[in-house]
Amino acid sequence: MPGASDATMQPAPGEPLADGSAAFFDVDNTLLRGSSLFHLAAGLARRRYFTAREVWGFTVKQARFVLSGAENLDDVASVTAAALTFVEGRSVSELNALGEEIFEDALLDKLIPRTLAIAQAHLDAGRQVWLVTATPQEVATRIAAKLGLTGALGTVSEIVDGIYTGRLVGAPLHGSAKAAAVRALAHREHLDLAACWAYSDSSNDIPMLSAVGHPVAVNPDATLRAHARQHGWDIKDFRRREQVRQAAVPALSGAAGIAAGLAIGYAVGRVGRRD
Repeated sequence: MPGASDATMQPAPGEPLADGSAAFFDVDNTLLRGSSLFHLAAGLARRRYFTAREVWGFTVKQARFVLSGAENLDDVASVTAAALTFVEGRSVSELNALGEEIFEDALLDKLIPRTLAIAQAHLDAGRQVWLVTATPQEVATRIAAKLGLTGALGTVSEIVDGIYTGRLVGAPLHGSAKAAAVRALAHREHLDLAACWAYSDSSNDIPMLSAVGHPVAVNPDATLRAHARQHGWDIKDFRRREQVRQAAVPALSGAAGIAAGLAIGYAVGRVGRRD
């Protein structure tokens, strides 16, 4: 129910360990303020891999179609093709090392404590806790491991002999693809989706939220807030009012998270040209 206290999403003291249930969390603006990939791009910029002006200009251009609200198959295909530059020709070990370093520097202080507390409550109740995000699998897995979560589902890139080929394995994990991935995981892990939770800020994740028995809108966009109210879903808003008032650009989430990933791709491309 909208406006309910955080306690409604946490297990009661002494509640027995859960069996066959899980909680699924989107990352950007749900677990972490802003776009995880944009924060990583900023971390790379601080390391002089490229300039902040370059990543900002590139991200704005690629995110423009998302912020206009006009998503279509051509847009998605264009973003997917461009996003392949994120990893093409780079080694898994190199990007893992960068991710490890930048997590501590750029992502740790962007985590949303009250969402983390909910995730921890699910873990304490014996539930699996998974990140489900359009962010590349390696980045999502790194965040999940650092937070002690069960695991992560993210966009998967093809790897041959330890090198990214520049091709995706399947489509970016976005929209209905998230719901499909959650259903596949539930089948593999013998989870009862009716007994599961899902958390997201974006209306793009309505399919995933609708797939579980306990959907929760966290820091929701206007469309998701309206949908949640209409369907009696719980709403959690952990944003500070001053942060909302001072926001000059809409936060990147959902498909925009993919667009932000293109900034990283641009950075990686520049690093490759300088080697």
